[in-house]
Amino acid sequence: MIRTRPADDEPGDERQWSLEARVDLARPAIEAIARTLYGGRHDIELLVETWFGDVRAAAGARPASLRELDVRRSTNPDWFLMTDQIGYVAYADRFGGTIDGVGTHLDYLSELRVTYFHLMKVIRARQGANDGGYAVVDYGDVDPALGTRKDLENLADELRRRGISLCLDVVINHTAREHPWARAAAAGSEPHRAYYHVFPDRTLPDRYEQHLPEVFPEIAPGNFTWEPDMGAEGTGAWVWTTFNTYQWDLNYANPDVFREALRVVLDLANLGVDVMRLDAIAFTWKRLGTDCQNQPEAHLIAQLLRALVAIAAPGVLLKAEAIVSPEQLVPYLGAHQRQRRECHVAYHNQLMVMLWSSIASQDARLATEALSALPPTPADATWVTYLRCHDDIGWAVSDRDADAAEMSAEGHRRFLASFYSGGFPASYAEGGLFSSNPASGDVRTTGSAAALCGISSARTAVAANPTDPHAAAMLDLAVRRLLLAYGVVISFGGIPLIYMGDELALDNDLSYLDDPMLADDSRWMNRPWMDWALAERRKVPGTVEHRVFGALQRMIDVRRVTPMLAGGGRTWIHRYDAPSVLAWAHDHPRHGVFFGVVNFAEVAARIPSSCFGYAGLLRPLDVLGSGLARVVGDDLVIEPLGIAWYTDAAESSVCPVGAD
Repeated sequence: MIRTRPADDEPGDERQWSLEARVDLARPAIEAIARTLYGGRHDIELLVETWFGDVRAAAGARPASLRELDVRRSTNPDWFLMTDQIGYVAYADRFGGTIDGVGTHLDYLSELRVTYFHLMKVIRARQGANDGGYAVVDYGDVDPALGTRKDLENLADELRRRGISLCLDVVINHTAREHPWARAAAAGSEPHRAYYHVFPDRTLPDRYEQHLPEVFPEIAPGNFTWEPDMGAEGTGAWVWTTFNTYQWDLNYANPDVFREALRVVLDLANLGVDVMRLDAIAFTWKRLGTDCQNQPEAHLIAQLLRALVAIAAPGVLLKAEAIVSPEQLVPYLGAHQRQRRECHVAYHNQLMVMLWSSIASQDARLATEALSALPPTPADATWVTYLRCHDDIGWAVSDRDADAAEMSAEGHRRFLASFYSGGFPASYAEGGLFSSNPASGDVRTTGSAAALCGISSARTAVAANPTDPHAAAMLDLAVRRLLLAYGVVISFGGIPLIYMGDELALDNDLSYLDDPMLADDSRWMNRPWMDWALAERRKVPGTVEHRVFGALQRMIDVRRVTPMLAGGGRTWIHRYDAPSVLAWAHDHPRHGVFFGVVNFAEVAARIPSSCFGYAGLLRPLDVLGSGLARVVGDDLVIEPLGIAWYTDAAESSVCPVGAD
């Protein structure tokens, strides 16, 4: 165990010995990964000792308060799997103006029971267009408009004091073209040129392009950019730019690049960052003849990073930002192998997509098929579950799942994009389209959760005629959709994330259209500025803000005292004849079983009252005080847009969850 002594302890003390014990324990796996990634071209022993040197230096510089945290978390390695973990995601500038401003709103987060705070667009990015902060020019500095590195350190300290973990984005796939490494490469530095994928002509890029998809086909077509000033003599070269022309992909076949990434993560860990969101990790390794995503080496990079960081900062988590197909998703949690751990948590993109699919179609059959097909997560890893995020929604509907649900995958994707952009007849949604690709038929969706659920359009109808009962009913149904979706997010197992403003049903923000640098990126409509005046309405009974905020609070409070929802269990999907019903069981090996049932239809649905095979053992959970599910004869009747939670524990409360 690490003793909490000052960083300048004498070498050879108990703390240093513990560090060396961790080094020795990790060495075989680290050497094996290094040989796979870099063997035959590099001195593996020298590489590994270089990495260990960086790890030892970081461990020696780690502040005492963070070492104490490491001890507590090492003693309880399941800390992040517990039901008290509640996440909140926000842009720093849009939430608080500055880092210090963010600190003035921490009571608000505590009111929502937040214990995990993902703060975005903090690390210094390029001026002008920067992909929402994901074009980094200095990993060790903070956006000067937000404050200083010291301000961030102070905020991390205050969050820790409140029991809130800080999550930041670590953009490991690429840098901005203005990053010092890129500038040095452009100036002719061969070592820095080797940090990137640089080609003198189109021969190799054209071969790669045969298999590469376009991430942003409308605003950044292709995957390579001509840089006319590249090279000592300015002869120019093609640079790999997956996302935007100003974002240069790093070359992880070069071990110097991995070492730089390791140093970045260790530095942020010592600053007080608890969770590293590894942005675009699926893209980190390139292989000719493939789509250059999810290559085996990308997983090895994650495994290597985790093993090394765990030596210096065992309390730090790695989160995989891998928005990929379901079968490629679970491996980022290490499910494909048992010998080496990978990321601690990963985004449950499939759950998010299936929730929106089920809401639009009032049909859960596709969700049932898709979620049933996911392999289980390892016991020491978990999902982060979410409904919305800062990005668009890509309609990941596989042919296999669509066939099983008796629908057309392509037709359903087109329906969803049309429905949520308001183009489908009778649609209530007010979202937008993003980066459509005519070649593949891929169309993605933007918009706030409130706009996609119909709250925005219903508010407009109520404002136009406050006494119209139809408008009031529209608003009630829209709010129920939002709460139903978050009811699944909060109870599916994993760490639920609330995206900033969803707790107030915040509408789309169209102010981005007035900014020439943002106007071509419709994702900014779901990246709103926090409306703190509107937030005060959460205290006013009868308002939408009061209803939504209070309902989320109540669901979170029940989750926190329901140990069956802890990570480390297995989630099972149940099938019934009612097509609008999604039913799941989260089976925890130590705490028992949690059962959830939702009805996506706007009419009541029925399933057998012994629906989970535990007749007589189920106990409903008291969440909102008025249930939207009840037993009628031999059936469980779930009201329109209703949701019910149950456990198999006799001491549970006595009322099902509702959504009003």
